[in-house]
Amino acid sequence: MPTVADCLRQHGDEFLKQHADKVTLQQRKVLSAITRCRTGELGHVIFACDGCQRQHWVGRSCGNRHCPTCQHEKTQAWLQKQTARLLPVTHYLVTFTVPDEVRSLLRACPQQGYDAIFAAGAATIRDLLANPKWLGSPNVGFFGVLHTWGRDPMIFRPHVHFVVPGGGVSDDGTKWLATPSNFLFPEAVASPVYRQKFREALRAEGLEKNVDPSVWHRWWEVNVAPMSDGKSVLKYLAPYVFRVAINDNRIVECNEQTVTFQYKPSKSNTYKTRTVEGVKFVKGFLQHTLPKGFRKVRHFGWMASNSQTTLDRVQWLVWLYLGWISAGSSGSAAESLRSRNHASHNARSAKTAAASCE
Repeated sequence: MPTVADCLRQHGDEFLKQHADKVTLQQRKVLSAITRCRTGELGHVIFACDGCQRQHWVGRSCGNRHCPTCQHEKTQAWLQKQTARLLPVTHYLVTFTVPDEVRSLLRACPQQGYDAIFAAGAATIRDLLANPKWLGSPNVGFFGVLHTWGRDPMIFRPHVHFVVPGGGVSDDGTKWLATPSNFLFPEAVASPVYRQKFREALRAEGLEKNVDPSVWHRWWEVNVAPMSDGKSVLKYLAPYVFRVAINDNRIVECNEQTVTFQYKPSKSNTYKTRTVEGVKFVKGFLQHTLPKGFRKVRHFGWMASNSQTTLDRVQWLVWLYLGWISAGSSGSAAESLRSRNHASHNARSAKTAAASCE
């Protein structure tokens, strides 16, 4: 079966000829890396086989974050780490999308545009949960993952998925506050708040003038969905954290003229096939190239590494809230949490001291 790399090798040169003046340096680097991945052009690795007693030369992987074949191990490691961080409460998938009219701006200014989605979405979540109607505390923790595609990888659809536990820590840090069962906050309330905060983020970058003013009077899509314990949403997000748009097993055929791939239409569980010109496939893939060094996964509140409220502390408060452990418990679970909190505090102190000496 052909791979994404095969398709890019087949049609990449023609794409560069036709769109040489519009291809960014970062897109050229991505295309170069993936087309040379495991071909030997990047060097070789020698493996000694105990079975046949022979040495095998294998082409090096490119390791590019956009390569569909290089990120499997990182994906599994990320999934295991995030699963271990889940709290025993209902989690919500909160998705913020931008209207069609704004997407051309995000193509031209991806760094500022993607940052704006993250900033506006995170601020919307914090502000609404700080409202006593929904939770009553701004001391919440969550993380977001950027996607720039929809069900069809040829379509540019930037949005951020936030995974939000159903609750937060009280202002004095002494107890866990839970949201109502299967409800976080109303989408109808979140939409205008998100729209305004996105507008303010663009204004701060001097980009508001590049957006049609009518957009600020339209409905902006915000979706809030309960996801049980959060494991299902992590499994959904994990494959997209370390690669882009489409994986190898969805490529059906690649020839000199076209590429045929599978996709799953929205609100459908059945895959369909689509055939596009080879150059169009390369263009569609490269439109999802991220700016150099861009963080597509971001943590906020007590899920952030620099938070004064540690995740271990939050877990302790949730356990108390659920009655799994008493406030005066001296059992192994309590001692374990105390030890981890103490070690975490010492590590942060050492890091701060080291930084002050530099």
